[in-house]
Amino acid sequence: MNAIEINGIVKSYGNVRAVDGISLSVGEGEIFGLIGPDGAGKTTLFRIMTTLMLPDSGSGTVCGLDIVKDFARVRRIIGYMPGKFSLYQDLSVRENLDYFATLFGTTVRENYENIREIYSQIEPFEDRRAGKLSGGMKQKLALCCALVHHPSVLFLDEPTTGVDAVSRSDFWNMLSRIKASGVTVFVSTPYMDEAAQCDRLALIRDGVIIGTGTPDEIVSDFPYRLLSVGGDRMYPLLKELRKTDGVISCFAFGDSHHVAYDPAVTGRERILASLADAGFRGCSAVETAPSVEDCFMWLSGSGDN
Repeated sequence: MNAIEINGIVKSYGNVRAVDGISLSVGEGEIFGLIGPDGAGKTTLFRIMTTLMLPDSGSGTVCGLDIVKDFARVRRIIGYMPGKFSLYQDLSVRENLDYFATLFGTTVRENYENIREIYSQIEPFEDRRAGKLSGGMKQKLALCCALVHHPSVLFLDEPTTGVDAVSRSDFWNMLSRIKASGVTVFVSTPYMDEAAQCDRLALIRDGVIIGTGTPDEIVSDFPYRLLSVGGDRMYPLLKELRKTDGVISCFAFGDSHHVAYDPAVTGRERILASLADAGFRGCSAVETAPSVEDCFMWLSGSGDN
């Protein structure tokens, strides 16, 4: 049995359809990533699946329990960490943890092993008010509160937004260990580089799933050759590349532009020669392997000519 089943979920706000017929399945004991930019519909879907919001249509189950009919039972078996820090900022670390344990009819002592590895990192600050913690420490406290009752499924909505790179890396290491304990993890993120940390992915844009599979499966489906092109005057260079013969798409990628091209029409040398003819001299172009971000841009139509 899958831990999560989502079937044709639709949710609109006025004339805006935030979630447009999404269907997904998440297997037991896997880390499943919902990857997409802000405004893609990730938070709306998470609120529906955690019983905080009703869908307009469609259905969903968590561990076989209907998210509408069995909402009270669903809430007992899930942990939820919203994107915005939502703990009681005037309570101490320990008071927040005790409070959430009490809500689920348990105690921190009874379930300490569930959170020991994470809580040990913030235990020296357990008397500090939650509002006075750093971003990374707030993240760990929120995760402890979501795990204190030993949930079967953990929903994490953009858990690493606004924290530093080291804290992001530590967090994903913790998720791997949480998965090893048998907990299913459903996590959303706008960071494409985090996709590789997931067992399987769904790429979402404008409320629609545009691709699913393992990270390797998604990357292997990329149909074009790819160049990383650098040079001066990057924005004019971007516009020039987008109108170059044989270029399928082009978008900014850090300090370079990623150019998908059709090798039957053009190639590295021809693209560089075309740029030189247009006045862009001294450009570099290196063949590169596609990433999940490249696949997302291709599937969503971004970066097209």
